[in-house]
Amino acid sequence: MKAMILAAGRGERMRPLTDHLPKALLEAGGRPLITYVIERLARSGCTELVVNVSHFAGLIERALGDGSRYGVRIVYSREAQPLETGGGITYALPLLGDAPFLVINSDIYCDYDFARLAALAATLAPGRGLAHLVLVDNPPHHPGGDFALAAGRVSGEGPSRLTFSGIGVYSPALFAAVTPGARCQLAALLAPAMARGLVSGEHHRGLWMDIGTPQRLEALERALTAPRSR
Repeated sequence: MKAMILAAGRGERMRPLTDHLPKALLEAGGRPLITYVIERLARSGCTELVVNVSHFAGLIERALGDGSRYGVRIVYSREAQPLETGGGITYALPLLGDAPFLVINSDIYCDYDFARLAALAATLAPGRGLAHLVLVDNPPHHPGGDFALAAGRVSGEGPSRLTFSGIGVYSPALFAAVTPGARCQLAALLAPAMARGLVSGEHHRGLWMDIGTPQRLEALERALTAPRSR
């Protein structure tokens, strides 16, 4: 299974840190955020990666190279302007191929086992399933959540909502209606698929952090550098 790491955003909430550096290369524990994602993917056996880039694209490409130092192969999907998540994935489809693929945000830190998604990817097919989302408990900065999960199916509304982790497996068919190069939000594609019962999901209860602000970057830094209790 191929994987795509989303790294094209401008990181507006991270300013001024992102005025001269892309968010994916901001460091915690002495290492760029995106490298934690790459190394976890490599450990899971997912070694064919696509990274989309736009804002400070050259800095990301020079920092990561072809991925060989991490035990993976990286190719880049270069966007002249960020195309939002749905548009960015659509633009990268020629690099991702015809089979379902994993997409993960570059600015999360988690202990999720990506290896378990390979079998789930095989279940996605037009008419049977278009996406599988990993959901997590609602963090303090997002108490209302994003989606409801019941009997393994994800919907837009429900009595108990969870937060989308930024980890999902998608069938290329989900993006069939999007014109390559057009801006498109992923949520606009997921909503009709959910209404048709074609989005499955799971609740990850382990470690997960969304590193979307300088304060949360500092929190990750503290967590990674704190002395381990004896």
